[in-house]
Amino acid sequence: MSEEGYKKLLAELKELETVERPKISAAIAEARDKGDLSENAEYDAAKEAQGMLEMKINKLKIIISDAKIIDESKLKTDSVQILNKVELKNIKNGMKMSYTIVSESEANLKDGKISVTTPIAQGLLGKKVGDIAEIKVPQGIINLEVLSISF
Repeated sequence: MSEEGYKKLLAELKELETVERPKISAAIAEARDKGDLSENAEYDAAKEAQGMLEMKINKLKIIISDAKIIDESKLKTDSVQILNKVELKNIKNGMKMSYTIVSESEANLKDGKISVTTPIAQGLLGKKVGDIAEIKVPQGIINLEVLSISF
C-alpha cells in the first residue's frame, strides 16, 4: 500500500482507540447506572456497539500489521502496476475513464481508486500504453485501451 494509505489507517486506528472506545465505555456505564440490566435496551445496544468497535479495531490492526509500504520512487510507468494512474478508453463506446490502482484497503471508487484485486485492475496489470485489455466483468467482456500510465 502507499505510505499515505498506511498513515490514514494509523490515524483511523488512533481515533477509534482514543475517542470512540471511551465514548462507548461511558455509554455502557451510563446504561448500567439505570438499573436492571436484563431489560435494559440501552445497555444491550451499547454492548453491541462496543463489540462492533472492537471488531473494527482488530481488523485494522491486522491490516496494519500485514501492510507492506511500496517505495514509490521505484515505480515505473512503462507498464501498468499498483499505484499507477491509468487513463483508459472503452473501445465499444469511446468513453474515457481514469483509475488509480491501489491496495484493497485504500480503494474508493468516488476518488477513482480501484482495488488491485478487481477484475478491471487484474486485466490491466502489465499492459503498456496502446495495449487493449479484454476484461471479463459481470455485464460481459469489455475492451479497454490503455491511453496513458502515470503516478
